[in-house]
Amino acid sequence: MEQEISRAPVSSYKVTNRQFEQAAERMGLTEELKSLLMMPFREMAVQVPVKMDDGRLEVFLGYRVQHNGARGPTKGGIRYHPTVDIHEVRSLASLMTWKTALTGLPYGGAKGGVNCDPSRMSINELEKLTRKFIDRISIILGPYRDIPAPDVNTNPQVMAWIMDEYSSKHGYTPSVVTGKPLDLGGSEGRLEATGRGVTFIAQEALLDLGLDMTGASVAIQGFGNVGAHAARFMEEAGANVIAVSDVNGGIKDEGGLDIKDMTKYSQETKTVVGYPMAKPITNQELLSLPCDILIPAALGGVITRFNAPQLKARVILEAANSPVTPRAEEILSEKGVTIIPDILAGAGGVIASYFEWVQNLQQVQWKEEQVNQRLKEILTASYREVYQTSIKEEIDLRTAAYMISIDKVARAEATRGHN
Repeated sequence: MEQEISRAPVSSYKVTNRQFEQAAERMGLTEELKSLLMMPFREMAVQVPVKMDDGRLEVFLGYRVQHNGARGPTKGGIRYHPTVDIHEVRSLASLMTWKTALTGLPYGGAKGGVNCDPSRMSINELEKLTRKFIDRISIILGPYRDIPAPDVNTNPQVMAWIMDEYSSKHGYTPSVVTGKPLDLGGSEGRLEATGRGVTFIAQEALLDLGLDMTGASVAIQGFGNVGAHAARFMEEAGANVIAVSDVNGGIKDEGGLDIKDMTKYSQETKTVVGYPMAKPITNQELLSLPCDILIPAALGGVITRFNAPQLKARVILEAANSPVTPRAEEILSEKGVTIIPDILAGAGGVIASYFEWVQNLQQVQWKEEQVNQRLKEILTASYREVYQTSIKEEIDLRTAAYMISIDKVARAEATRGHN
């Protein structure tokens, strides 16, 4: 992400805790219960030594945080990125707890990551890294304990290595990880689920705002798995995708990009930059474009108090984790911008992962139509609950989403008891 996007780094864990505390205070939770629900119940940090292709031994740091397991086994992705640290992983694990509770999935939240730069590693090195990392954390994984999934810079191939490494010690166990290739127990529709879910949520939100998806202008920051599929489904729903970007920069066309043609270009060149049918823009310029819907689908903390005053979007759909800082949210709310929180807007992936886990446990295979229909049902119902709560309590959508999630987890904790 371009350096100008965030001039004052904000701890993602502090952001998540602040969002939690705002909702918890509104609910009148006791200090004891707030501490119980906020603190992760298990953390693991491991060394991940890898013999590189040139013969060097490089030692990476890996993390797995299980935030809360009151409602079921923990669930959450594994990311490979140079910025990964324990604070980021704690924040993401916490978000997964609230995301799974909000959508009614029988999970708690977890997250994992390795501090590395996968763009500078070979396939052989990435496989070694994955297998060694899973070997070191496998003691806390399992189909009824903790189920990883893809995240930033990990994909179905990485999930296949995870399944194989775990299965080598525990017997064939496809249900230990989701987001796998179809040949190894993956689910139809899983790869596209987060981007498809963003579109489902957008359609519901626009109805409440009196806007029409047909012709709505959309700008998307981040053109990885989530951003690319969101662009495709937004266009199919009738929206006008006017700008997209990746880590290298962005492109825009006020008349609307040809997503199919542009995606083909990005797959061939590994970037959207240079696409001949559009004008070049920076990531910062994309965020400030006049549009109906802005979708930050890259990393967190990209919308801050420094650039929030320049944003001109009517709706922000958080497809990334914590892309809007609390101070930026205050500024945007004063401007009348509607923010659909990440624990709702980005929930499509974990819902489809739940479907994959269920299919693995039952040893059945659902058709893609079934997956997509159930995905829409859960997301639509979740959005409606959040929206109605926000109206009833006269609060923003994020606080409403957290209140619903916190209530579910708190009731599970209380019912299980602590003696």
